[in-house]
Amino acid sequence: MGSLQLDDFVAGWVGGAAAVIVGHPLDTVKTRLQAGQGYGTTFNCVLTVYKNESVAGFFKGMSFPLVSIAVYNSVVFGVFSNTQRLINQHRYANPNHPPALIDLALASMAAGAFSVGIGGPVDLVKIRLQMQTQTFLAANLDLKHRTTGFSVQTAYRGPVHCVGAILRQEGLTGLYRGSSAMILRDVPGYCLYFIPYTFLCGWITPEGCLSPSPFSVWMAGGIAGAISWGTATPMDVVKSRLQADGVYLSKYRGVVDCISQSYHNEGLKESSAPHHCYFLSQINST
Repeated sequence: MGSLQLDDFVAGWVGGAAAVIVGHPLDTVKTRLQAGQGYGTTFNCVLTVYKNESVAGFFKGMSFPLVSIAVYNSVVFGVFSNTQRLINQHRYANPNHPPALIDLALASMAAGAFSVGIGGPVDLVKIRLQMQTQTFLAANLDLKHRTTGFSVQTAYRGPVHCVGAILRQEGLTGLYRGSSAMILRDVPGYCLYFIPYTFLCGWITPEGCLSPSPFSVWMAGGIAGAISWGTATPMDVVKSRLQADGVYLSKYRGVVDCISQSYHNEGLKESSAPHHCYFLSQINST
């Protein structure tokens, strides 16, 4: 039986921390476009956030994911790599045997399932903190008369207060709001990420090299991220809207209702509009 290797967890932890620092401003814009209203285009969203909240607005809610997403990323990459070696050991009696397509698919599905257990609460708290804005509240309450002096007290004082408030109001299940959409996003999404990533790394890496170069990893990760984006983005929109729901009001009864309302109100194109921000944030995480 292949032994558990911790280097994959360490590499995932470092990559996760770096991804949060670099990608959080893009993630904030993505979340505002997905779950909020009244922003219109990406450029207008950036200008609105900067005008109302200055540069600090792009880093709203970053402290919690900076700590937790490093762990989340570590688990995802560690589970994928060690599951793949476990499958290889079982099927070929060699943990380093080149994996077949089905081996990579099973390891990717395991990583996607594990990601929900840790990543669900992390994403929920991050999005709740990111969505504490006047624009979001005013648009969703359909206020007809907005004044420049209109303001609202934020629902959460920080990540710890956010977790406590959710537990008091919704119970433990509240921390996993939107988890069904997250499973539908991550299981196929990680399959369409890890499978191309593994094959591309092997294809780009020169024969005889024991491990891929940083350039090979960057190229393979970027291409794999672009491939996985198409499947992940629509369900990522649904997940973000379900997780943001309930801060000031509740609009959706579940995944199907959220999809129905989003399509009815905005159509297919607008419901998936923030795809470029999601794609860029995925590239930053590789």
